[in-house]
Amino acid sequence: MGIASEISELVSGESLTNDFSLEGILFLGGLISLSVISGLCARSLVFPALMDIFSKTERIDGRSLFAPRSLGWMFGLLVMWQSINWSLAEIEPLPDQFAWNIGWMENIGLACRAGFVFLMLIAAYRLVDFLDAFIVVEGDDMAARRSLASVAESIGRMAVLVIGIFVIAGLFGVNLNGLIAGLGITGLALALAARDSVANVFGAISIIIDQPFNVGDWIIVDGVEGEVVNIGLRTTMIRSGNDTIITMPNSNITNSPVENFTMRRFRRIRPSFQFEEDSDQGSLKKFCESLCEQVLADPRATKIEDSWVKITDSLPPKITVSCNFYCQSSATIQREFTEDILLMARARGIECDLSFHEPRRRPQ
Repeated sequence: MGIASEISELVSGESLTNDFSLEGILFLGGLISLSVISGLCARSLVFPALMDIFSKTERIDGRSLFAPRSLGWMFGLLVMWQSINWSLAEIEPLPDQFAWNIGWMENIGLACRAGFVFLMLIAAYRLVDFLDAFIVVEGDDMAARRSLASVAESIGRMAVLVIGIFVIAGLFGVNLNGLIAGLGITGLALALAARDSVANVFGAISIIIDQPFNVGDWIIVDGVEGEVVNIGLRTTMIRSGNDTIITMPNSNITNSPVENFTMRRFRRIRPSFQFEEDSDQGSLKKFCESLCEQVLADPRATKIEDSWVKITDSLPPKITVSCNFYCQSSATIQREFTEDILLMARARGIECDLSFHEPRRRPQ
């Protein structure tokens, strides 16, 4: 005797209410309990274990990770829906006995199916947030991977929304063939109306492929300066130095020059000093040589071969000495090194008995 026959004997009995026997009600309660347990296990055990196995980052900790609640409800409704379908197909009550109201059970199964579809779409939309676990990994080129994850999440959400519209329409029996055919007729008008949006989407793809900047980079583009905080499917968000968020269309960015400060290998320091026009030539040359030697002896100086201190202008009423130095690509080092160079220049000028130019002073 098969399992279905054994269950038929267990659930068959006298009608208690609405053609449901007491055993049938208990069996339905058991299915509900099984569905709830399945959902909880999927959310708190199965999903974290899968993330631990397939994710590429150690930031995912299965001991503390929980899937979205919609994923747990989705698995629970899937188990309930399939269990009811199996019960209606395989379990038959004994003659002159009752198990359940078939119409009610079919309606419950349809409701579980509809709920499963809705929750599947919601769970898919929520799970897009976990894409970075498969894209952003520890190691080199983290900024590029964060940028790719940002765009991938935008594309994923859009794909879920489009698929969701068609799935929900099919669930309610709406025929979209006419709409699809109409899109062919009005495609030109839609393309013209949405040309900016399409350009922005291709702009996002261009940014990911060419990588003129990544999330976290400090850039200047089209007169906007700040840190890139998000690269979306239509726009890129930049946080300015005033801590405001500026949203720029991707098409504008791809059509404008981008100055990326984060990609600098070094920082340039170019101070200049002005002396009175009657300064001694020998003293000026001594100033240039001594200042250059002292600065290049500093461990913060780089690109020694390209560094210099020279007289660049001698038109009355002043003589201009220009400098060209380099340091590591660090804002802190640049500020500190620049300050020290200015102090060095002042000390070398006094040592060489040179007078710095004062525009307000006029010769008698």
